[in-house]
Amino acid sequence: MKLSQSNEDAIIETICSRLSSSDQVIVGPGDDCAVVRRNAQHHSLLKTDCVIESVHFLPQEDPKRVGWKAAARVISDIAAMGGTPEHLLVTVMLRKDTNMLWLESLYQGLEACASHFHTTIVGGETSSLAPGSMNAISIAGTGRVRTDQFVLRSTAQEGDQLFVTGELGGSLSGHHLDFIPRLAEAQHLVQQHKPNAMMDLSDGLAKDLPRLCKLSQLGYTLDRASLPCRAQCSVEEALNDGEDYELLFSIAAADADDLMKRWPKDLAPLTHIGTLHAIDANTQQLPSGGWDHFA
Repeated sequence: MKLSQSNEDAIIETICSRLSSSDQVIVGPGDDCAVVRRNAQHHSLLKTDCVIESVHFLPQEDPKRVGWKAAARVISDIAAMGGTPEHLLVTVMLRKDTNMLWLESLYQGLEACASHFHTTIVGGETSSLAPGSMNAISIAGTGRVRTDQFVLRSTAQEGDQLFVTGELGGSLSGHHLDFIPRLAEAQHLVQQHKPNAMMDLSDGLAKDLPRLCKLSQLGYTLDRASLPCRAQCSVEEALNDGEDYELLFSIAAADADDLMKRWPKDLAPLTHIGTLHAIDANTQQLPSGGWDHFA
């Protein structure tokens, strides 16, 4: 069977079913980051991500923006676990005809993002590609999270209220290259109103909300009219465009009002979009949407 005859989630499930683990691994594949024991106060977070020419960015894009996006994707995943990013490793795979100025500008964007989030690029790898290949950048990141603050996708509770930060949709207008990882928002949440479950929205709400619910074995009711659509975006675009990199999280209903009242004005706005409940005959099903690499 060809990869195009399956889907991304099924492919990942097949690959991961063959992987071994160890007593040090608290969370393996399936969440925004892997979680590994470090000490009594903190766990380590491990994440890798990549951006590929003509998949994640167009050849004519400003390489500084490409570099920012490559680093920011990893930082966004670490934030979604309630963590703090620490170090980045950068692997660049480039055609031999790539201009040196392009590579220098790429690293300016990488360093700008790393510096903004007090993270350090500590090494990496370079490789040439065969003629006609697409340039690619892969980032591996490490972070830390307090043992009492890390948040998973799989621990939502029945009755939880669903929230998102910021706005959704319209990523192709340029947002996907310039987004700000919601690190400050995530750290405020885990310190002041710890969510029961959380993830970042990289593949679109229509793809990522069902993932969270599947792992937590819950159904959901989504208020489509409440979705915070970016200017000139429709509800369908907010559901399906992907690469929003906002936080999707669930919190106990008893804490929802206090969360909204005490949400700092200098953080990205917060929107209540739905409720989680037991799976039953009334469980909502979003049409299959969002981004799938192998569709």
